[in-house]
Amino acid sequence: MIDATVVGSGPNGLAAAVTLARSGLEVCLVERESTVGGGLRTAELTLPGFRHDVCSAVHPAALASPFFRAFGLTERVPFIVPDVSYAHPLDGGAAGIAYLDLERTVDGLGRDGPAWRSLFAPLTEHIAAITALTGSQLLRFPADPTVAISYALRVLEQGSPLWNARFREHVAPALLTGVAAHVIGTSPSLATAGTALLLGAHAHSAGWGFPVGGSQSIADALADDFRANGGRIVLDRDVRDPADLEESRVTLLDTSTEFLARFAGESLSAGYLRSLKRFRHGNGVAKVDFALSDPVPWANHQVAEAPTVHLGGRRSEIAASERDVALGRVPDAPYVLVTQPSVLDPTRAPAGRHTLWAYIHVPYGSQFDPTETITRQIERFAPGFRDTILASATMTANEVEANNANDAGGDIMGGAVTVAQLLKRPVLSPRPWQTPAAGLYLCSASTPPGPSVQGMNGWFAARLALRQHFGIEASLADLA
Repeated sequence: MIDATVVGSGPNGLAAAVTLARSGLEVCLVERESTVGGGLRTAELTLPGFRHDVCSAVHPAALASPFFRAFGLTERVPFIVPDVSYAHPLDGGAAGIAYLDLERTVDGLGRDGPAWRSLFAPLTEHIAAITALTGSQLLRFPADPTVAISYALRVLEQGSPLWNARFREHVAPALLTGVAAHVIGTSPSLATAGTALLLGAHAHSAGWGFPVGGSQSIADALADDFRANGGRIVLDRDVRDPADLEESRVTLLDTSTEFLARFAGESLSAGYLRSLKRFRHGNGVAKVDFALSDPVPWANHQVAEAPTVHLGGRRSEIAASERDVALGRVPDAPYVLVTQPSVLDPTRAPAGRHTLWAYIHVPYGSQFDPTETITRQIERFAPGFRDTILASATMTANEVEANNANDAGGDIMGGAVTVAQLLKRPVLSPRPWQTPAAGLYLCSASTPPGPSVQGMNGWFAARLALRQHFGIEASLADLA
């Protein structure tokens, strides 16, 4: 019998495996696919030499994560932190530009510059406390109540009908709404506002960095460390139930709640199973990867400097398109999240060529092909974009799930991101990573602190398993 098995090699599974192995345990990591990484995979999806991030691409949460800071991620993987964290073009050639430098951002927002400063300056000044507050679970009493109240008041403002009260023009609110829409949900809402303020604060502190060569670099660094500490990785193993694994004292699942229910079955209590069945998924994404002959011809030249671009027009337009998705419709003019990493990372494409990744939100399980819709929306802000396309590769929401079983129906968040499901993820408990089955833990994005590449879900689950089954008190210092 080995000490521990981890099923699933996404960022949280890898974080859990590293934590367990560094504590001296005999650990086996099992992955269904032929490469590790889950949502961190990078592959040639279009043409040879064009490297595309299959899911996640830009990583503000990783740069801010206590787990990855302790792990020394940026010492192991070269990161690019752009001067422009994200951009939001508007019709007529205008654009909101969120610089790493808060004051430079303020200067570019005209009459709304001071409002932007008053919204974000208190958050960026206390970013470590904000990260600690949002990087665990909402049931915990905050370590810094003053910072928590400051953040909460801003979330209440931007998550309510008062969300336009501080703004006088339309660029700043559009810029903020583009960040809010990283969460698939209607705006204004507390969940989307919380996301906008957290990611917006990261944009003006550590920045929206991304790894040279693609997100696979993060997965590979974690896997290398795991192996260096005695860990064993088994690839191409489709796990369906405990009989598919060698016997171990503890098992950690970086999987969906549906997988957990099937895997553990009768070893879970009836009440826990009911909670898993009540845990609901959000809507999905449909994605297109493009190989381009030239840079995107943005109407506003400053947008060309931004690896991350949000499209959709004004705040009201994005809100309307997100309501369409919530009502089960694909919007005609959707919100589009674009990443163009090759503007700063020449390793992503052959010389002079470029890669671009874009997705829209669609109803859960949609089979809608977004290629033309995304192309048309980019053309709206970059006339001539269509002429730069050499090749494209599309994933509908159903195909997103086929690529990664954790992304049920195209839901890349591990479950709908709502206040209720951040409190109850997937159950209301001071130890939500622990299941009723002996030695079985859930460590995926379906547990606190929720989605994003931060590794904290895996860290919390592994630390709990170490304490409960091995009498080991792990600390982040053990990762150094």
